[in-house]
Amino acid sequence: MMFIINAAHSGFRSSAAAILAAAMLAGCSAQQGGTAAPAATEAAAPAVALHPESGLEVIPLTVTGASGRHDFQVEVASSPQQRAQGLMFRTALGPNEGMLFPSATPAQQSFWMKNTPLPLDIIFIGTDGRISNIAANTTPYSLDSVTSTGLASAVLEIPGGRAAELGIMPGDRVEWQAP
Repeated sequence: MMFIINAAHSGFRSSAAAILAAAMLAGCSAQQGGTAAPAATEAAAPAVALHPESGLEVIPLTVTGASGRHDFQVEVASSPQQRAQGLMFRTALGPNEGMLFPSATPAQQSFWMKNTPLPLDIIFIGTDGRISNIAANTTPYSLDSVTSTGLASAVLEIPGGRAAELGIMPGDRVEWQAP
């Protein structure tokens, strides 16, 4: 929206016209941008952490058992496309990083290492939130399937050998907050 003030015809002096024009423009600037600034009383939405390589949301996850509590930061692969991609083509994964594959419906889960250059520990999480079984140090690029023992509500992938290093075992509890 554009306002033109003609000082000669409005009867205002030039400075009054300039002040009026500035006030009119300032009053319209929030509408021109399409959105108004949030009110100070509105709670700011928490920032969502995204992984720089995958673009997936990153959440905290803990594994607790006889060996203690182990904290991880995991990417969440929840859509069919994200699940299919998984950690394929990834060449680095930090010691306390991983990827979580939650399942809306518990089912027998099966994974392979196609196009995955890193050895992984594939941890199957039962419907009770406990580890049912671990496929340890899976072979990079292998087309062999590794399968859950029973129904799994989620699968966690961490760097190969890390579960043994930390003493993570079947029966340990896995907890995270769904995004």
